[in-house]
Amino acid sequence: MFRRKSLIIFLLITNFSLFSQTGGNNIYEFLNLTHSGLIASLGGSNVSISGTNLNTAWHNPSLLNAETGGTLALNYVNYFAGINYGMAMYSHSLKNRAGIATGITYLNYGTFTGSDPSGVITGEFRASESALSFMYSYLFDSAFSAGINFKPVISSLERYNSFGVAFDLGVSWHNHSDHVSAGFVLRNVGYQLTKYAGEERGKLPFEILAGITVKPEHAPLRFSFTLRHLEKYDLTHNYLDEEKRKNGFFDNLMRHFIVGAEIIPHKNFYLSAGYNHQRRSELATGSKMAGTGFSWGFGINSSALSIEFGRSSYHLAGSSTHFSVVIKPGSVFSKMRS
Repeated sequence: MFRRKSLIIFLLITNFSLFSQTGGNNIYEFLNLTHSGLIASLGGSNVSISGTNLNTAWHNPSLLNAETGGTLALNYVNYFAGINYGMAMYSHSLKNRAGIATGITYLNYGTFTGSDPSGVITGEFRASESALSFMYSYLFDSAFSAGINFKPVISSLERYNSFGVAFDLGVSWHNHSDHVSAGFVLRNVGYQLTKYAGEERGKLPFEILAGITVKPEHAPLRFSFTLRHLEKYDLTHNYLDEEKRKNGFFDNLMRHFIVGAEIIPHKNFYLSAGYNHQRRSELATGSKMAGTGFSWGFGINSSALSIEFGRSSYHLAGSSTHFSVVIKPGSVFSKMRS
């Protein structure tokens, strides 16, 4: 018997995927969520920022380096309609110019009330998804590195369960002065091992990304430009005839871009902002565009602890709030002993 609660789950997942027009046809869409307060404030995606922030390695595993070794990253996101998600990750540097990290990310959809077709309450049920993370990176020389992130995925939607595996493959480069860095990632290459009961085998949300980050010399600024969905040219899905499609060339081109900027007046503090054109094009209302597609944040850094805050505007209905704490336990304990 078709149950109302399975319909609720279907609508929930469908609406969740529609935050991007490239979604809706894939499973495990939560793998593309942004955890870091910094990355969220820069538009939601970045594969090119190198440095000491372990959270960047989730977006490009090759950014896992010696500076991120011995770091614990904790992230929590207050999403929409009672949905929340987060990630925890710890890294370690190896002696042979390699780095490893492990972690877990989860998405909690909350508790729902189930009922049969006649409206009789049958009880409560929950829905959640999670993925483990096993990351490895290797520094080939002083400028070039490569990395892989292996992600076993578990999805539990009421009584429907699925298990799959996904890989992220990334490379990165930065010049010796650290004024320019670049990255390239194949994200969510994988396979659904066990299907949801009664469903066809689904496709993972595969994506190709590239980006560059530039910090002008002697200026307290840093700019990031990220290209998303390089595997798919047309991100519009709403041009009904060829003439409109031609006129929308620039709009479609901009949907691939995410632009972010940081003001860094001191090494211990930054202000950041970003713009995601695809998000604005798909979720802004015609009567009032508001801040849809824009994001902002700030961070406080020290040798032992970093705190990040990010705020992303999706729609007039609400924004997501991102909190991140990045800790170097060894530094914390040494300061406590001293």
